[in-house]
Amino acid sequence: MPQATGEVRIHETASGDAWPVRTQAVSYVGNACVVEGSGDFDLDDLNLVRHRFPGRRVTLDSDVITVWPTPPA
Repeated sequence: MPQATGEVRIHETASGDAWPVRTQAVSYVGNACVVEGSGDFDLDDLNLVRHRFPGRRVTLDSDVITVWPTPPA
């Protein structure tokens, strides 16, 4: 199966209150956003990121929160 080639870029590291407290790095793969933590995120962290990206699918997997790209119309 061919793998999609998407641009990978590291956009920012944890700073201020824009991201959950445990955030170590925020990276982007194409239009997806990946938030990596120093420990497990909780539901409050997930909701904070969901608020930052309204209308996008946001999932939590232990120490990673993923903001999925919006499907093409």
